[in-house]
Amino acid sequence: MLSNLLIVGRQVLILFILMALGVICNKVHWLDAKSVKSITNIVLYFVTPCVIINSFATESDPELIPGLFITALVAALTFAVSIAFAHLCVKDKDAERERIYRYAVVFGNCGFMALPLEYAVLGPTGVFYGAMYIAVFNLFAWTYGIWLMSGNKNEINVKTAIINPGVIGTALGLIIFFAHIKLPEIIGTPIEYLAALNTPLPMIVIGYYLGNLSIKTMLSDKKQYLIAFYKLFLIPAAALGMMYFAKVDPVVAVVCTIAAAAPTAANTAMFATLYNKDAELGARLMSVSTLLSLLTLPLLVALSETIIK
Repeated sequence: MLSNLLIVGRQVLILFILMALGVICNKVHWLDAKSVKSITNIVLYFVTPCVIINSFATESDPELIPGLFITALVAALTFAVSIAFAHLCVKDKDAERERIYRYAVVFGNCGFMALPLEYAVLGPTGVFYGAMYIAVFNLFAWTYGIWLMSGNKNEINVKTAIINPGVIGTALGLIIFFAHIKLPEIIGTPIEYLAALNTPLPMIVIGYYLGNLSIKTMLSDKKQYLIAFYKLFLIPAAALGMMYFAKVDPVVAVVCTIAAAAPTAANTAMFATLYNKDAELGARLMSVSTLLSLLTLPLLVALSETIIK
């Protein structure tokens, strides 16, 4: 429990240092709304698929394959339950704010927040399964997530659902893994470099939006703490209970618990930026839940390691 607390605490501190850089860039006017939107596009369309491809570009181990599919199934069920819960229980008088609150409940930082923790707790196997969770995250984010944040069902069609960075990255990653393809250095190295941007760029974007907020605003929205409770504890606890009764492999269970318990995704602010919604609310929900995850993540990781053996 103590070791997990230290691991999570260190990771949260790293994220907040990166967010502080974004705040500074805002205050000294090195970043503006236009440049932040450009960075957001780079992350969504280039960095995210490279994270998935890079995670699957590893030596294929047949013993890991069943766990890969179980991870995908658990992730899909967790997102389905989260979506149903959000639509039933997350309400707001302002329809635009309601969309962002719901997005914040459904989607978490299963990439740049969960992956380092999965590696610290479980090693390379944790990252491998974590990549599959990210792949499922992207499938939902680029379909349901776009519909939710845009408020326009016409944004979703067969082409959008299939030809998007998340699906393309997943398809290429799985082909590389199952076909035992070793990427040449001239291709693999740029992919690694782009994947490495998955943490700093989104955090700087979040920091930019935090730079527009006052302490009074941060403390005045009581609903953000309810949203954080849903995202950080209620939904991952339900996912953990589901895995317990289904007798899921312990390693897969810990990976999926970490991913499900990750704080609100940076995508909340980035997709809000993309569709001209309240990106500052998304940034605030992400930062508040990230801070509170310092308490909830170690508890849930320890719980998953204890009850699923």
